[in-house]
Amino acid sequence: MVDVRTIKDSVELESSPCPLGCKGEDSVVLTGYDRLNHLPGAYNVVRCIDCGLMRTNPRPTPETMGFYYPDNYGPYRGTRINPDRKDNGHLSFWRGWVKSIFRFNTTCLPRLQPARLLEIGCASGAFLDKMSRKEWKVEGLEFSEAAAHSARSLGFPVYTGSVESAPDPEHLFSLVVGWMVLEHLHDPVLALQKLHRWVEPHGWLVLSVPNAGSVEFKIFRDRWYALHLPNHLYHYTPDSLSKVLEAGGWKTVRVFHQRILANFIASTGYWLQDHGILPRLSDELVALPESRGRLNYFFYPLAYLLSIFGQTGRMTVWARKIDD
Repeated sequence: MVDVRTIKDSVELESSPCPLGCKGEDSVVLTGYDRLNHLPGAYNVVRCIDCGLMRTNPRPTPETMGFYYPDNYGPYRGTRINPDRKDNGHLSFWRGWVKSIFRFNTTCLPRLQPARLLEIGCASGAFLDKMSRKEWKVEGLEFSEAAAHSARSLGFPVYTGSVESAPDPEHLFSLVVGWMVLEHLHDPVLALQKLHRWVEPHGWLVLSVPNAGSVEFKIFRDRWYALHLPNHLYHYTPDSLSKVLEAGGWKTVRVFHQRILANFIASTGYWLQDHGILPRLSDELVALPESRGRLNYFFYPLAYLLSIFGQTGRMTVWARKIDD
């Protein structure tokens, strides 16, 4: 049973149970607020005492969550591309090679022949554009109308709305991807069950999410950059993510811990801001994940070491459809 109450004119909050159907109580882990857009509201992160899944509760309802997704929301800006740009093949090769070693980006995919691909949370279409150039037949699904419009302007079919509310497609996909999107969904199990229906037998699902089981979260708590309240409704560890995937009809095949400390660096910026220390530097550190600064390269040796032990703040999971 979902309990809904209004906390301000533009946002209603709802309290919902653990999506895995657990009957136990929750323990409050922390209370935080929107540090990215500086919009009002304080939110609890709770942990289910039965399964360990952490979630934001209470949370904005699906109908009023758009308040926390303004048109200038960072991920929308970061995925805009210039359709008239000219590719530098030599430079693109070296960028790709460096990213494959550092595993900076979230787009680590199994080796598959080009087929039909769906990206959930496609934002302004940068990944759709990348994969279409590799001869994939791409489609997108995006919550923001403004971002979806940007993707459609590039010629890609994009449905505007949530995964939970989206209609079934006319055809099945070989691969579904979602880069930092599962943690935003109000009902991840329902969404995963729908994606299960939309994928061919033995199809693939590739998702990236923040890693709330990392040392970053333990150190920074409510100052952790990837906490991103209230937009992030679930806060996954490798174990809790596998449980949610299985409930949705997917079997975890592999988990990659990305070799990047952008969240750690930005969280340090939050700590400096809260203590009024080095304001110019703190602002630059907080902006690093969105700016994709070169400081990431400097911290690569430490990120590589932490990734070996599963302690970096971002992970990408490969999952296969559990066929009926």
